[in-house]
Amino acid sequence: MTHLPSLPENAVLLDVFQRYPETARPLIDYHETVMRAPSSPFSLGERELIAAYVSGVNACGYCHGVHTVTAEAYGVEPGLLTAAVADLDTAPVDPRMKPVLHYVGKLTRSPSSVTQSDADAVYAAGWDERALHDAVLVCALFNFMNRMVEGLGITADAAYFAKSGQRLHDIGYAGLSEMIQQASA
Repeated sequence: MTHLPSLPENAVLLDVFQRYPETARPLIDYHETVMRAPSSPFSLGERELIAAYVSGVNACGYCHGVHTVTAEAYGVEPGLLTAAVADLDTAPVDPRMKPVLHYVGKLTRSPSSVTQSDADAVYAAGWDERALHDAVLVCALFNFMNRMVEGLGITADAAYFAKSGQRLHDIGYAGLSEMIQQASA
């Protein structure tokens, strides 16, 4: 049940965005930039993997659920995210992605403990400075979103995660922004 009395009891994030379009539009536009920019060294699936992993580390069931479905729609193996959140070291994650996920996991759990050696592990896996930058932006964005969702009391079930995750895959964040604009018009 949401903490916003103006919204229906079973409100989802899209309802919040439609209720508050003036803050939603720039936020969703930023999602489009971070999560879909073609200049990132990470694929769309890898960025969704990072988002879902961060959300899992934060135990944000809503964001973890939606972005796990989205990541899987982009080719991430089903079950990989559950395994990664449970034990990243033994999870069947691409070896190049493990240091990235370790980095964003540490940045999520204890930001002030991140060191140059953590960044060096990402570089040693073959990623460049742009990749580290982009991983940090995805991590920061989803730490923000996790706190927004949890703070507003937004929840959903697996059926909604499937619907929303597939929608993100199909129309992206730009399409979501258009939905919000149409609803507020």
